[in-house]
Amino acid sequence: MAKSNKKVLLVGETWMSSSTHFKGFDQFGSVTFHSGAEPLMKALEGSPFDLTHMPAHEAVEKMPFDLEGLNAYDAILLSDIGANSLLLHPDVWLRGTTVPNRLQLLKQWTQAGGGLAMIGGYFSFQGIDGKARWHRTPVEDVLPVECLPYDDRLEIPEGFAAAIDAKSKHPVLQGLDGEWPLLLGANEVSARQRPDVEVLARLPEDQGGHPLLVTGEYGKGRTLVWTSDVSPHWLPASFSDWPGYATLWRNALGWLTRS
Repeated sequence: MAKSNKKVLLVGETWMSSSTHFKGFDQFGSVTFHSGAEPLMKALEGSPFDLTHMPAHEAVEKMPFDLEGLNAYDAILLSDIGANSLLLHPDVWLRGTTVPNRLQLLKQWTQAGGGLAMIGGYFSFQGIDGKARWHRTPVEDVLPVECLPYDDRLEIPEGFAAAIDAKSKHPVLQGLDGEWPLLLGANEVSARQRPDVEVLARLPEDQGGHPLLVTGEYGKGRTLVWTSDVSPHWLPASFSDWPGYATLWRNALGWLTRS
């Protein structure tokens, strides 16, 4: 009997922008929807993972409010979405009524055996101006890293090549020999000092040596962080077009879901 694919939920990785266009005396406005999820979705095509993408604006109301809903997934990836999006449901924000705390639910789900990952971006970890607000939350408790309490962006316009732990035999690094393409930024975090936590890749020492790829365990579950992005601007097309990009994420999800 063939094995069924693992179910993966990608939460976030979308945004909207509003522009005002000036043409001499006249002006008009436009609104654009953006998604950075396509490179990851493409990388997982034909893989043993069925990826469901929940855009950031939908997650506010549609992210599950109970463990039964979360249990539909083997792995959940939080990417470029701030804690407020899961804390401030319209019933709370507009009507002043109570709802379950979805950050606590994610912690419980992971502890019971789920695979949780956080991917970097302007609204990941602590984020731009500290507005992602994952510091001192139940989700931070689960991660193999600690967030800074302030703006944690590392903008590196000259690019950096990941420094891989050459001694590691971790499954996430399988088939990823050689130098990786350049990345243009990441979120600064601090790896937890625990036996289960393994820093698989860092920024080069001359660019801070900060953690880039970290794995850990929480209860019966597994956790992973990738502090750069899955798409531009921090992750250029030259990285997502590299065959190792698909290998990296298939390995990561295989490990997270104990495939």
